[in-house]
Amino acid sequence: MLRTKQNRWRTGLGLAMLLAVALLVNLPVSQAENVTLRFVAANHPFYDVIKPLLPEFEKQTGIKVRAENYEENQLTPKLTVEFTSNASTIDVFMTRPLQEGKLFSRNKWYEPLNRYINDRKKTPARWGWSDFPKSAVQAVTHQGSIGAVPIVTEWQVVFYRKDLFQQAKLKAPKTLEELEAAAAKLNNPAGEFYGIVSRGQRGAAVTQFSSYLYNFGGDFIKDGKCVIDSPEAVKAFKYYGKLLKNYGPPGVTNMSWPQAQALFASGKVAMWTDASVLIAGLLDEKSKVADKIGVALFPAGPAGNHPFMIVPWSLAIPAQSRNKEAAWKFVQWAASKEIAKKAQLAGLTMARNSVWTDKEVLAKIQPDLALTAKQTGPIATPYDRPLMTAVVEARDIIGDVIVKAIETGGNADIESLAKAAAKGVDALLDKAGEGK
Repeated sequence: MLRTKQNRWRTGLGLAMLLAVALLVNLPVSQAENVTLRFVAANHPFYDVIKPLLPEFEKQTGIKVRAENYEENQLTPKLTVEFTSNASTIDVFMTRPLQEGKLFSRNKWYEPLNRYINDRKKTPARWGWSDFPKSAVQAVTHQGSIGAVPIVTEWQVVFYRKDLFQQAKLKAPKTLEELEAAAAKLNNPAGEFYGIVSRGQRGAAVTQFSSYLYNFGGDFIKDGKCVIDSPEAVKAFKYYGKLLKNYGPPGVTNMSWPQAQALFASGKVAMWTDASVLIAGLLDEKSKVADKIGVALFPAGPAGNHPFMIVPWSLAIPAQSRNKEAAWKFVQWAASKEIAKKAQLAGLTMARNSVWTDKEVLAKIQPDLALTAKQTGPIATPYDRPLMTAVVEARDIIGDVIVKAIETGGNADIESLAKAAAKGVDALLDKAGEGK
């Protein structure tokens, strides 16, 4: 009899706890008891951070999570196949807004999140949608519809050698003119030391060329037409080509970020313009310059300062999900301030503003990096490549102009090359029904 009473009491207590948790997250008890979410992720450090925390979410909500992860180049095809079949069982997935966002939005594969974010019964104000930078919100919004929640971010910066700048009585460059002057002063090819490196490898170079393009007043696409042949864009091509031809290392047109990072970490170059997230490779034990690195805001150009700040990865709910309410609870949890802080402390650069003012975080990260995050957010351009379905093909076409500009120091007929590139990109836009 006593055991029966204890069992009833335990059962009652369990139901009461489940009811309390369900009420806390505004989820019907029956749904919290029965839902198992299918979460499809990329092989990315963010997944490594939250995977061991999933039992925490399950305990808090009663919602089970079945996680699976794939290489980046496998993830998009898998998602595409499942969503095209219209029989997908995915409830939450990691997505790249700049790479596949256009395609997924056009096919209405993202569940619009506006009604979840703006409903205080579904999303308490303290969760903080306003904690995400404007550029990050723009990156996941297509024609007013919010398709995903940003998780990680990156922006373009100048990595530079503080010791060499001090010896040469130079300050971190604030303009592209100062950047070129510093590269010229520190360049010493006879000693196998170079003033600057940036990506020169065809399609890979396009993203890091983008901030130069914006700061000269250019852009990739405007009103459905490629404008990479505008006078401003041509000036940017010529500047970038001249900079890397005169003060860059040999073979720079074969360099993407791994080669450039290795060169800078080996102490062979004074400056490197690339994505902020790559600082980790400059600070590890293999780097010869780990204690000499400065990080500066990307320099302003003739048209001001509009460097990219992008969302490489975000979390989305498929429109086909049968568990959207529970999926939104998972997205809220995975993109919360608390998880963002844990990921930031694990070495990621997170999209939320609050992690860049957190005292515990600031005590552990490179101080210049945090400063550039705060400086770049309000002035940033939210993309680093042309926003179109055939983005890979377009990057190769534009990359050909970059390579030719570098090979000739900007002295080739860049106007004609850029015009031909714009025509090629326009053809891709028309083929996808995205041109005008």
